[in-house]
Amino acid sequence: MNQHQWEGKWDQMKGQLRQTYGDLTDDELESAKGDREELVGRIKEKYGETKETINQKLDEIASKLN
Repeated sequence: MNQHQWEGKWDQMKGQLRQTYGDLTDDELESAKGDREELVGRIKEKYGETKETINQKLDEIASKLN
């Protein structure tokens, strides 16, 4: 999914992200506003997961929305 598609699906993604990463606050999600790299950084900081693991999970979430 490219950046444009990612931004277009952001509202749908937020609900799934809240389920997967429940410790992310609404403010943190809102500040990312569909910016995948920023979101990855926030998740990495909060959960300590690798960038690769996070991207894999994000791709799985996004594929469920198609």
